[in-house]
Amino acid sequence: MEVNEAAIAYSKENVSIEEYLEMENNALEKHEYYQCEVFAMSGAKAPHNEIAGNLYAALHNKLRGKKCKPYNSDQRIHIPANTLFTYPDISIFCGGIITLNDDKVNALNPTVIIEVLSKTTKNYDRGEKFKLYRDIQTLKEYIMVDSETMHFEIFRLNENNHWELEEYNEADDNIEIRSINENISMAEIYEDVKL
Repeated sequence: MEVNEAAIAYSKENVSIEEYLEMENNALEKHEYYQCEVFAMSGAKAPHNEIAGNLYAALHNKLRGKKCKPYNSDQRIHIPANTLFTYPDISIFCGGIITLNDDKVNALNPTVIIEVLSKTTKNYDRGEKFKLYRDIQTLKEYIMVDSETMHFEIFRLNENNHWELEEYNEADDNIEIRSINENISMAEIYEDVKL
């Protein structure tokens, strides 16, 4: 999903978290929230959706019956440390979801977050958004998949609590997602996608 400027429907400045949650529960579209501001999310192009669909389907099949489960972009994540509410393209939770005030909506504990990059969001996803995601105590891997070229970036938290980058660019690359002990091929991710 792509994030736009502050939503017209939420034109009030300094929106509280409570106001955002009430508005979002009644909204027809998705909105992100960060530091009292609300941002509309627009639809994505076909390659973005195809990549997200391929990746979600592959992860769902690989994780069936295991302790980790993937969720699509309808799963909202909240980061109390910095106030962000957002909808990653895919999130993976291991050992069950913990939600804000047990509300069953605002997840707090993803192990893996995956964003499919688009031309308009890639700088935000690589920069400020990744910085915000690093405030999630349970996050072990952050994955970015390009929707314009065959390119896959995976940041992993190492044993020294530092983020390390690994990149993939070839159709025959096999990608290891260590925190869930699974591999996925680039060919699977980009299957039938016209870049």
